[in-house]
Amino acid sequence: EVKYAISKLKNGRAASADGIPSELLKCAIDPVADLQNGLKNCEVCHRRTFHGWNEFDISEDEPLWKKYISQFKNPLIMLLLASAVISIVMHQFDDAVSFLSSNCIFISLQEYRSEKSLEELSKLVPPECHCVREGRVEHTLARDLVPGDTVCLSVGDKVPADLRLFEAVDLSIDESSLTGETAPCSKSTAPQPAASNGDLTSRSNIAFMGTLVRCGKAKGIVIGTGENSEFGEVFKMMQAEEAPKTPLQKSMDLLGKQLSLYSFGIIGIIMLVGWLQGKHILDMFTIGVSLAVAAIPEGLPIVVTVTLALGVMRMVKKRAIVKKLPIVETLGCCNVICSDKTGTLTKNEMTVVHIFTSDGQYAEVTGVGYNRFGEVVLDGGDIHGYNNPSVSRIVEAGCVCNDAIIRNGTLMGKPTEGALLALAMKMGLEGLQEEYIRKAEYPFSSEQKWMAVKCDKPEICFMKGAYEQVIRYCTTYNSKGQTLPLTQQQREQYQQETISMGSAGLRVLTLASGPELGQLTFLGLVGIIDPPRTGVKEAVATLIASGVAIKMITGDSQETAIAIGMNTPLPLILTCRMPLTVLLIIAVFYRASPRHKLKIIKSLQNNGAVVAMTGDGVNDAVALKAADIGVAMGQTGTDVCKEAADMILVDDDFQTIMSAIEEGKGIYNNIKNFVRFQLSTSIAALTLISLATLMNLPNPLNAMQILWINIIMDGPPAQSLGVEPVDKDVIRSPPRNLKDSILTKNLIVKILVSSIIIVFGTLFVFWRELRDNVITPRDTTMTFTCFVFFDMFNALSSRSQTKSVFEIGLCSNKMFCYAVLGSIMGQLLVIYFPPLQKVFQTESLSVLDLLFLLGLTSSVCIVAEITKVVERSKEKIHKRGSSSSSSFLDV
Repeated sequence: EVKYAISKLKNGRAASADGIPSELLKCAIDPVADLQNGLKNCEVCHRRTFHGWNEFDISEDEPLWKKYISQFKNPLIMLLLASAVISIVMHQFDDAVSFLSSNCIFISLQEYRSEKSLEELSKLVPPECHCVREGRVEHTLARDLVPGDTVCLSVGDKVPADLRLFEAVDLSIDESSLTGETAPCSKSTAPQPAASNGDLTSRSNIAFMGTLVRCGKAKGIVIGTGENSEFGEVFKMMQAEEAPKTPLQKSMDLLGKQLSLYSFGIIGIIMLVGWLQGKHILDMFTIGVSLAVAAIPEGLPIVVTVTLALGVMRMVKKRAIVKKLPIVETLGCCNVICSDKTGTLTKNEMTVVHIFTSDGQYAEVTGVGYNRFGEVVLDGGDIHGYNNPSVSRIVEAGCVCNDAIIRNGTLMGKPTEGALLALAMKMGLEGLQEEYIRKAEYPFSSEQKWMAVKCDKPEICFMKGAYEQVIRYCTTYNSKGQTLPLTQQQREQYQQETISMGSAGLRVLTLASGPELGQLTFLGLVGIIDPPRTGVKEAVATLIASGVAIKMITGDSQETAIAIGMNTPLPLILTCRMPLTVLLIIAVFYRASPRHKLKIIKSLQNNGAVVAMTGDGVNDAVALKAADIGVAMGQTGTDVCKEAADMILVDDDFQTIMSAIEEGKGIYNNIKNFVRFQLSTSIAALTLISLATLMNLPNPLNAMQILWINIIMDGPPAQSLGVEPVDKDVIRSPPRNLKDSILTKNLIVKILVSSIIIVFGTLFVFWRELRDNVITPRDTTMTFTCFVFFDMFNALSSRSQTKSVFEIGLCSNKMFCYAVLGSIMGQLLVIYFPPLQKVFQTESLSVLDLLFLLGLTSSVCIVAEITKVVERSKEKIHKRGSSSSSSFLDV
């Protein structure tokens, strides 16, 4: 037996201690260990050399310079860097400055990737504890503990290491941060069967590091410290887990590769055509590189970063803190939300919701939390004080047979007892405890499953606990104030009611009172639950309607999971150990450990899902880090959970996730709007200059005019598209496909159509002014102004890909209005201000010239608006056809 025990404990982990009798622990861990007198100091030093300190080894953060260098792995950044170098060589310093400024902003606003979650996890180890060494109880640092140490626990203590208990008196430990189990776990010293080792909640003889002692006292021997504890398993999983790339980062990488390919293609074509025309190869290379550099959108990193930063600021106003900029956009393509139950979908506050009296009355209780806000309703009327003796006697028993205290809404004691006190407060009976003098107490234990108190003045006993145990002490039942003999028929009725309440996910407590423990009167039953948060049901329904799948993952029991699932529109398919092939259709998971949660997240991601994970406990931290979007609860969440997450809900409101998804979709649309405008302008300018070069025509624009167009293309008008207000209808659109590039087929067509209109319109003006075959300042001014006006109208049509300018409002984006107005004023100064006329080689134009140009350049906006109307009409017809088909299939 000793050899078996030693083999079970050879790795020092808590999981290996289950099933070992307490008398063998000393021999199993080390023959020197002494359960009562503890270890000697010399032995402690020896063991620490082997096992190390009871803490987590946090690796140093990556240096900032390495983080800066790592940014250049981004293809778009590498392309911009190459363009900056070429620009400096060719003395085009404006392009180089544009790149350097954009890159500095991009780097400075990126998240600092230090993994604070691991540091916060180390804080779970309490700084001090009570340890027995050399026969004396010492107040020592928890980090000093080694396997074999004897630790003493009392109410309010945080467990300093994994302990195998050998003494326990009425011990209950809150393990919700580790297991997700709502109610505190009752602990004992009894050996556990080996078959239950895989389930944390079944290890009733183990106290886990970082958990909290709710009541009772105990002694245990240390069997796991630091990384060899159960929390150490979470720590190691978090260390091994790397946060995935966001969809936006993937889209930007793809866009960078595409622009690189197009740029090198342009260089090759220009050089080949020029070489075939007999031009000097170096001259053609210079022209090709200039055109390629002109095609690169230097402002894209700025716009992406600023758009994300503004989205983060808007989310703060909606009570959500986003820690990593790209995560805001990732929410727009989230199609699965895996939510923890305890503290996320529910309040993590036990509440009495149902009362069944011994004479067959049913009362419902409203309100949540450990406070007096709520009512007890029976047959449509409120019960207060002693209005209803049957209900009042139940409340009295629950209030007196109770060790908990509620002060200022804070519970000190067991959550179930706190729920009974809150019930008494709602009925105005919380002062009953002071009317009774406790003479004797029979504490709750996992073996007897009941608690009783014997009071003096008046002399009476109160009992609460599991129905099967309490009913054994009852000989009578209360019926409208009268005490009647308890018949078999009554017992069966109460048994059936207990089963009914339990199947509804309620934690059922039975209450009784009487002169002696063997002569009690059955009073009734109370049903307790951790209620869903306000608004969760509506939020879940809205998200499901928008195409987002919701999955609840909890460490709690099946019955509790069913109860919460019934209060949210989730299909009640439940499982604990499931084949991955059916994972996508499962909505509710119960008895899930941190490893199970991680497995679920990974499996969903492998199936192409973009997963958001919400949680509040340490048991959620690994899954939060592995998910594409980790969402932590701000009020109830642990520090570990908050640091591992990408987003924190300040008010713990699940509905805020809807606002975040809406914001994410809006941000991505704004980035697409900017890309459409900038690429259509770049392609138009590139094509215009290329055609003139290849056809040996005079250059329609001079160098300063090209520079001005480049400023407009990358400047305020373009960047103001990134701050377009979020469309309220965007939440109804389905999540974006992760595999879709930012340059979709539809967007490319729109870019090419706009570019063609701009190029042919500008060439038409150039041809119209060049009839005398002599280039004059008027010719270039008309061509230059035509291109700039085309740009402004193109930006106006790019504000939305689906809605008309008049639908979204001409002045709804004030930044855009200011930017366009400023650009037009600047253009007029270039045309009419004499000093600028010399610099840009322009001359004044007549009002008729300006009206002609405005009429011509507005064509790009008119065509774009007509295209939107046609697309929306086709979409409506398609939806009608789809709904008709589905109706036919439903029939």
